[in-house]
Amino acid sequence: MNSILQYEKRLYFPTRRDYWISRITLEDNYLIWKYQYYLRKEESAGNKLTEYWYRRKKNILGSRLGLQIYAGTCGKGLHIWHYGSIIISGDARIGENCTFHGQACIGSDGLSSAAPVIGSRVDIGVGAKIIGDVYLADGIRVGAGAVVTRSCCQEGAVLTGIPAKTLEK
Repeated sequence: MNSILQYEKRLYFPTRRDYWISRITLEDNYLIWKYQYYLRKEESAGNKLTEYWYRRKKNILGSRLGLQIYAGTCGKGLHIWHYGSIIISGDARIGENCTFHGQACIGSDGLSSAAPVIGSRVDIGVGAKIIGDVYLADGIRVGAGAVVTRSCCQEGAVLTGIPAKTLEK
């Protein structure tokens, strides 16, 4: 787990100097990193008491930042660019090296408990929603404000619009 934490820390802070400046000034990226740190610690807790301790710390900070991400949903390399109403269902599965921007929602459609499965290296734009029993292949980019309600198996596709469709090149 420490290797995952170090890898993700470098996504937010390429140098130690960047880390310390962000920490001292309480910049957005430091607060997001702290939330993600608690998330990863919750996932790797050795016992229930420790798990609950980190979940509580994550939830308190998350309520301030508008982040709600359940343990075990995101693969290594998660990167959140902006806080503010990012919600990921506990049933969703997110691959490695995925990027989220503010106002994103990943969850069920309310008609069933099925939640999205998202591949690796997916970039989810500001205000994007991925809803229901949806699969997204690796390398997909979801445009700002897009509402994805259907699966896309085309690697590297760009999805835009409401409902989201593949952008033709």
